[in-house]
Formats: sequence, C-alpha cells, structure tokens
Amino acid sequence: MIDATGNGAATESRGSTEALLAVDNLRKYFPVGGSLLRSPTMLKAVDGVTLSVRRGETLGLVGESGCGKTTLAQTVIRLLEPTSGRIIFDGADISHLSSGKLKPLRRQMQMIFQDPYSSLDPRMTVRAIIEEPLKNFDGAAGRDRSARVQDLLRRVGLNAYFANRYPHEFSGGQRQRIGIARALALQPKLVLCDEPVSALDVSIQAQVLNLLQDLQDEFNLTYLFIAHNLAVVAHISNRIGVMYLGKLVEIGSTDDVIERPAHPYTKALLSAIPVADRVHRRERIILRGEVPSPLDPPSGCRFRTRCPIAVERCAEDEPELREIASGHWAACHYV
Repeated sequence: MIDATGNGAATESRGSTEALLAVDNLRKYFPVGGSLLRSPTMLKAVDGVTLSVRRGETLGLVGESGCGKTTLAQTVIRLLEPTSGRIIFDGADISHLSSGKLKPLRRQMQMIFQDPYSSLDPRMTVRAIIEEPLKNFDGAAGRDRSARVQDLLRRVGLNAYFANRYPHEFSGGQRQRIGIARALALQPKLVLCDEPVSALDVSIQAQVLNLLQDLQDEFNLTYLFIAHNLAVVAHISNRIGVMYLGKLVEIGSTDDVIERPAHPYTKALLSAIPVADRVHRRERIILRGEVPSPLDPPSGCRFRTRCPIAVERCAEDEPELREIASGHWAACHYV
C-alpha cells in the first residue's frame, strides 16, 4: 500500500502528512450481459487502486476518458458500492457502512460535477439549490440558511441577488460557481472535483481553478481533482496520480511526475501538451492502437498493447506499483 502517512510529499504541499482519505486495493466491477445459463462478464472499471490523500492537499488524477477516474471518485464517496477493497475516511472504514451510519459522514464529503448544465436542477432557484444540503443536514433556521446562501455566493464570486434566479439565466462558468457554492454549503473536509473545468472555455477554466485554490486556502479543504488534461492537473495539484484502464500506473509529487516521468504512458500524456517554447518542447509520442476494452483487458501490463518499449515479459507479468524514488511510484518493469 502507498504510504498513507504522506512520506515523500511535495515541498510545496499545503497539506499535513496525515491522510484524510486512503483507499487500499479498491475494485469496482460492473456485470455486463449474462443469463440463466451464462454468467455475466465483469467490466473492471477500477481494478486494485491504492492511494492516499493528505489533509489540505490536492491530489490530481489524470488519464484518458474511460480509464476509471470518475468511477473511482464515485466509489470513494460511496455513490457506488465497492466490489472489494477498503476506503478509510478520516480514520474510519466506510467501505461497507450502511446508509444510516454513512449519512453523518456525507456532509464531510462533497462533489463538484463535470457538467454545470446538467448538475443543477433547472426547476430550482439558486437559493433552493444551495439551501438543499443545508435543509437535509444542517437544520438551521430559514433566515440563517438565507444568510449562508448569500455568503457562499459572494465567496465564489457571484452577487447575492443572483439567489432568486434560475440556472438557465447563467453562463457555464457561473453555473459551475453555483455548483462549487453548493458543495461548500456544509463545510466539508474533502471535495471531489470531477473534471470541474473541462466543459468551460479556457479563460474561464483559469478563473475557476484559481477560485478553487483560494477556497482551499480559506477553508482548509482537501481535493481529489480529476481531469484528462495533464496541464490543468499540474496547475492545481500537489501530487499527481496517472490512471490507465482501471489501474494506477504512476503517482508522485507534481514536480516528479512532470519533470521526471517514469511510466511510458505518463511520458506520452506529457508529450501531447502544447509548448510554445521550441527549446523546452518534448518529442511527441504517438501511441499506436486504441484503448483496450475493460471487459477484456490485456494480460500482464495493460498498457503493453500501446507501449513503445513493451517486450515479451510485459505480456506475462503484471508490473507492481513500486517506489522508484522517495515518494515517486510507478508500475513498469523497466523504470
């Protein structure tokens, strides 16, 4: 298991060395097909992931679409039931807690969703959207809830008089700010950000990322930040984890992963980032083939069918995630 105490943290990390969240060998499989005479095939969306997130830090998860990032986040927050493995949140094992026992912890784990257009109920005003978690968990009086809504709107950069408007009256960036305000309403410890800027214009992406960083400092938040854009993840994260086909293939401090990538998949992702400076531009690595189906992943190393350095051993032995330098882990036989 990756050291949940946080050894090898990036020097710029705002977090402590204590893990707020730790997942150990987490799996989430979905049955596909099947009948009375035939067992279903298992789609291995998350397959044996182990990682930890320290208090006050941002751990970024990056990978191509379909690699299991969102499924991992939804399983961690128990929107999906884990197939196996352990989820430790704030010192408590929540892997198999009942709904009743899990409810008090729900307020401490909130999520910002990818699509600001579909994640807000179009029939509800902004006030009602942000008040909803307060009604369900907080029990504050109506006047206190209204004051809280206005305060949250101001903190995310919106005018308090927007509270009586509906989601369709706002731009994408403004809607995402409303989603952020809703996530912060219960003063959570952990916020799972599921590609919160991928649906926004580039200029708005920067504003929302800076807002998230400011709110993290103000409220001492811990982020699990998911994106498919490695440049975005590098901007906001203290550490970066790289996923491929349900597996974690590399994890380390942002400096280590960006400046000293170890896994061939990480190197390919980095080479795809546009760089204006010819001197520092990386040689582009073009991956051959398509991402295999999680219904029938390759034997051995799952990346071997697209890897430029794969050899026969890669088809036979699955590489373990091992520490190649202090706090820097990779799953490759040849690093």
